[in-house]
Amino acid sequence: MLELRPNCECCDRDLPFDSPEARICTFECTFCADCAEATLKGVCPNCGGGFVPRPIRPARLMAKYPASTKRVLKPEGCAVA
Repeated sequence: MLELRPNCECCDRDLPFDSPEARICTFECTFCADCAEATLKGVCPNCGGGFVPRPIRPARLMAKYPASTKRVLKPEGCAVA
């Protein structure tokens, strides 16, 4: 089950569980669409993989399967590795 992380690792923008702007890589690193496309040029700075839109968990399942509340932020900034 996806963690549904709450923010962009690059700019710290909020990405609620139902945000169509969230992008993830195969390791579930999470970025907003703007950072994933413009800043990172479609390449995850952590693993070098690509991004896909994060699936949206139905609201009716959020009580049983809540999204993560742990924020992840790259203190050194975002740049392709």
